[in-house]
Amino acid sequence: MLDYETLKLVWWLLVGVLLVGFAVMDGHDMGVGALLPFVGRSDSERRVVINTVGPHWDGNQVWFITAGGAIFAAWPLVYATAFSGFYWALLAVLWALFFRPVGFDYRSKVAHPTWRTAWDWGLFVGGAVPALVFGVAFGNVLQGVPFYFEDRMLPVYTGSFWALFNPFALVSGVVSLSMLLFHGATYLQLRTEGVIAQRARKAAFLFGLLTLVSFALGGLLVSHLDGYRLDGPLAVGEALSPLGKTVVRAPGAALANFAAQPLLWAVPGLALAGLALGLLASAARRPGLAFIGTGLCCAGVIFTAGVALFPFVLPSSSHPGHSLTLWDCVSSHRTLNIMFWVALVMTPIVLSYTAWAYRVMRGKVTVAHVEQHGQALY
Repeated sequence: MLDYETLKLVWWLLVGVLLVGFAVMDGHDMGVGALLPFVGRSDSERRVVINTVGPHWDGNQVWFITAGGAIFAAWPLVYATAFSGFYWALLAVLWALFFRPVGFDYRSKVAHPTWRTAWDWGLFVGGAVPALVFGVAFGNVLQGVPFYFEDRMLPVYTGSFWALFNPFALVSGVVSLSMLLFHGATYLQLRTEGVIAQRARKAAFLFGLLTLVSFALGGLLVSHLDGYRLDGPLAVGEALSPLGKTVVRAPGAALANFAAQPLLWAVPGLALAGLALGLLASAARRPGLAFIGTGLCCAGVIFTAGVALFPFVLPSSSHPGHSLTLWDCVSSHRTLNIMFWVALVMTPIVLSYTAWAYRVMRGKVTVAHVEQHGQALY
């Protein structure tokens, strides 16, 4: 059995890996859905776009469910507090996601153009809204969320829904949305041909540049925002109570980890390198390499946020001493240990099955293929 402090670090990394898996796997599905009304002009072209993700989108949703479940099981206080603060935003995500299963399954059941166009925009909402809101949520976490704990350790959120949409959070939302649109566009290049692939290539260039500009702007803004720094024993993982620590809020503290360990600049460097690879490979008509590049960009962006936060998971802007860190918001030693071994066994199985499924269903989706198979496809 691993010791408790090691497991806390391990689960911080594993939650990050699950979020990256969600962004890479379900992210390209969302990107494709958000691009659907624009890269597909006719009904047949839009059916081609839908069927590039048709065999996999529901399986990729598992990454989202698993990431949420892991946060609930490993960091129950974070789960409870975040859902209190982001309740309406997460409800908006949930309602947007409702459009995905019904949109995929019912769009082609009726041949009427109005029916199909309505579901096309429903799939757009199901892809674009979650991508935007998740980025907004990350932006608020980096700034700190206004909450505190009562005497019975019940979290109390003191902010408002509209306060979530502040300038830095909106920039973070643009980073998230443009990144997943970029990722989805490279996937469409990989799975389509002809005019659809050309439109996807143009979309990749546009949203790749937007990702670059918004990510750079976000980095500039975060350097001027107040960050959080631990003082006292919890900084080395000795204290266990969420309230038994001293937290200092100071300008530029979000970059303290990068200043203390310069090698960590390689993490945002990975995001920029992946972004550059995605743009260059897309322009060179190397969609497979471009898709790898956008996947690395997703990983780099998410882990950049993680490094900036570490060791905080959910800082409190109104009561900094009530902030939640990876040391004090976790489940019991036994829970973390059981989950660790389950993850160690199941993750390779899930990855192997996913790789097999994508290999079996690889290849281009064409208009002729969609028209030939009719109602057998989405």
